[in-house]
Amino acid sequence: KRPAAVLPSLEDLLFHTVAEGQETIPAHKFLTALKATGLRTGDPRLKECMDTIKETLRNTTDGVTLDRHLFKKCVQSNIVLLTQAFRKKFVIPDFPSFTTLIDELYETAKNLNEGQVADYIPQLAKFSPDLWAVSLCTVDGQRHTVGDTKVPFCMQSCVKPLKYAVAVHDHGTEYVHSFIGKEPSGLRFNKLFLDEDDKPHNPMVNAGAIVCTSLIKQSEGNAEKFDYVMNFLKKMAGNEYVGFSNATFQSERESGDRNFAIGYYLKEKKCFPEGVDMTTVLDLYFQLCSIEVTCESASVMAATLANGGICPITGERVLSPEAVRNTLSLMHSCGMYDFSGQFAFHVGLPAKSGVSGGILLVVPNVMGIMCWSPPLDSVGNSVRGIQFCTDLVELFNFHNYDNLRHCAKKHDPRREGGDLQVKSVINLLFAAYTGDVSA
Repeated sequence: KRPAAVLPSLEDLLFHTVAEGQETIPAHKFLTALKATGLRTGDPRLKECMDTIKETLRNTTDGVTLDRHLFKKCVQSNIVLLTQAFRKKFVIPDFPSFTTLIDELYETAKNLNEGQVADYIPQLAKFSPDLWAVSLCTVDGQRHTVGDTKVPFCMQSCVKPLKYAVAVHDHGTEYVHSFIGKEPSGLRFNKLFLDEDDKPHNPMVNAGAIVCTSLIKQSEGNAEKFDYVMNFLKKMAGNEYVGFSNATFQSERESGDRNFAIGYYLKEKKCFPEGVDMTTVLDLYFQLCSIEVTCESASVMAATLANGGICPITGERVLSPEAVRNTLSLMHSCGMYDFSGQFAFHVGLPAKSGVSGGILLVVPNVMGIMCWSPPLDSVGNSVRGIQFCTDLVELFNFHNYDNLRHCAKKHDPRREGGDLQVKSVINLLFAAYTGDVSA
């Protein structure tokens, strides 16, 4: 028997994987290989490793290469994550070929020129119709972005599922749904209309979202409430960009007659909790619609929903599993305005659109995606965004009801290419060995 000490450590194995027979590794080669797994060098989980690499390179003779000893010192603080990455143990094992296909879907949708940029809020009308961006983040924190992914835009209705999640996280399902229903309304999102129990139909239409806003931190003032929601969103986004557009907030307020009408209707029907001031609630409602994100930061929010409430890039639990499950259920049935039924049928994934052109899409247990392009169709959904989501599900077996085992026509990026063949060969050998002729 070999003595135990001869067994290579994880750090040694990682060194051999990257070095490919060389005695030293140029740091940039390691970082390039790391990016191919989908991880970013700026990932909060890799902070120690990246800091150590910078520090170590400062003290080497050439400032570029690491020998085995130095390399091991650099990676040991994050060795578990790095080993997972290089052994292809993430949810999307072959990340480069997956992202190549995503880029093709992006280019296909880019050619669409239909749709109108929303202009009923003057700030929205200023965006160019040519802007088009897609960002994704997997539940393991693999990241990919293409297009105008660093341009900030207002969340508008994409914030509705997130503030509903916050309300359920704080108060539980029963309390929240004593004020708001769970049914699709079958009507325009801004209709003055309640269900038989005089409750808003669901939290994804304006009436429901206004009542939902009134449930957050009821005893606090608007400043505390706003900070509280912002703090939640920042945690969901792994501390990436979350901002606020005051200009949008002011113009929302000025052009908000319909929402004021809904507010008074809700007040008349006693839809709010005791002692709530309706105009203060509307103010907060307009503010939350005016929260800004980029495609990149919003994709991490979507990934937190895909990951059961734990932010993939920080590992922090932000929302309860109950809040996430409820939110995804309602996004699936009511998230896409009057197109929700069609979207559930064709795409089969929880999503929420907003009039700024965003579509927040969740592939549960796999990834979160944010598409953003301002031109909207007649229902108020991003034209390019809808095309991208539809093409995505035609290419990959991400539809809720795609069978994972017998879906031959579609790609399953969750499996490595050779997996199935290897499995069937092993089954065959095993069957031969045990004399199982039918297998």
